[in-house]
Amino acid sequence: MPDRTSAQPVAQPGAALGTLFVERNLDLVGKLYQRSVYPGAFDVASGKRLSSPLVVDLDPTTVCDLACPECISSQVLHHGQIGKDRIVRLAHELAESEVRAVILIGGGEPLLHRSIGEIIEVLHGAGIQLGLVTNGTQIHRHIDHLSTMLSWVRVSVDAGSAGTFQTFRPSRGKHSAFPQVIDNMRLLASRKQGRLGYSFLLMQRFDEDGKVTASNYDEVYQAGVLAREIGCDYFEVKAMLDEDHYTVNQSAGDIELVETQVARLRELQDDSFHILHSSNWQAVRRGSDPVQPKDYRTCAVTELRTTITPTGVFVCPYHRGNPKGRIGDISQTTFAEMWSAADTTVIDPSEDCRFVCARHATNQEIALLPERPAPDDLDDDFDPFI
Repeated sequence: MPDRTSAQPVAQPGAALGTLFVERNLDLVGKLYQRSVYPGAFDVASGKRLSSPLVVDLDPTTVCDLACPECISSQVLHHGQIGKDRIVRLAHELAESEVRAVILIGGGEPLLHRSIGEIIEVLHGAGIQLGLVTNGTQIHRHIDHLSTMLSWVRVSVDAGSAGTFQTFRPSRGKHSAFPQVIDNMRLLASRKQGRLGYSFLLMQRFDEDGKVTASNYDEVYQAGVLAREIGCDYFEVKAMLDEDHYTVNQSAGDIELVETQVARLRELQDDSFHILHSSNWQAVRRGSDPVQPKDYRTCAVTELRTTITPTGVFVCPYHRGNPKGRIGDISQTTFAEMWSAADTTVIDPSEDCRFVCARHATNQEIALLPERPAPDDLDDDFDPFI
């Protein structure tokens, strides 16, 4: 059996930022065969618990400065934040663990937490790779940290014009945030050492009769061209989900409209700009059933990756805010104490995860690891965000 201790490299401060292969951002199965990931995955496949997850999704706050009607996180918004002192201690606790990557996300807008700069400094200083999912409105306030300490920043724009942005991502103030977001992305693109992504969530709004009243489907190409012009490393198309995380069925005409634009964007690809399809959009374009049956009762990935929020620790982002998926709380204990006592098997994927899950294939692959000889040619580490 592989020796996880000997195979686990110690991350060093100042490690190179960005993933080596942008086109493998979504290759979640392939990421298992990295030198520092495979031993932990094998241990989990063999029924062992890890001393800590390899990846943490961290929601510093549930506060957001936008008021998006279709927000998938609406049920967990505006329930406070992790206190300033506690989140800084948490950063140190993660720095002392075997966590290799942290994604600053939400919930709310992570850059609205007043301690975000200190959190980034502590984690980056420990050699932990950092990613950020943001609405982009606050990038300019933290440009020094974001440009020099993050492996990647993905901005949820979901539009190619100010009008469509205001429809789907309205500001809580009087003016659209679109100009600020685009200017912020340009600024980051000019200074970044890691990757910058432009995320485009396909969205439609319907009236009571099922007629489309608003859509961003016709702005995919326009947004992709803007992403390239800004200096983004990639443009990612994602499918709309309902509040239970199920993909929303699309008409053949809508799928064709999107795919035609994506095909045109692929003509603009080069070594510095890539077009990515999320797993849920791939499922939609193939006409897959929104229900994804699973024949396993435990999720192995919950031992490799967890989600920390102001209202508790949850098995994964899909179950953020779900009482059944809550495995602990770091408000009264250290992260290590919480993790050692946590039961990461509380969710039954065959019953609780019937939506299209991005890590379904990863779970299937992990289950097969004990049946195979250890690979002799594991990949050099290229992306710890498994």
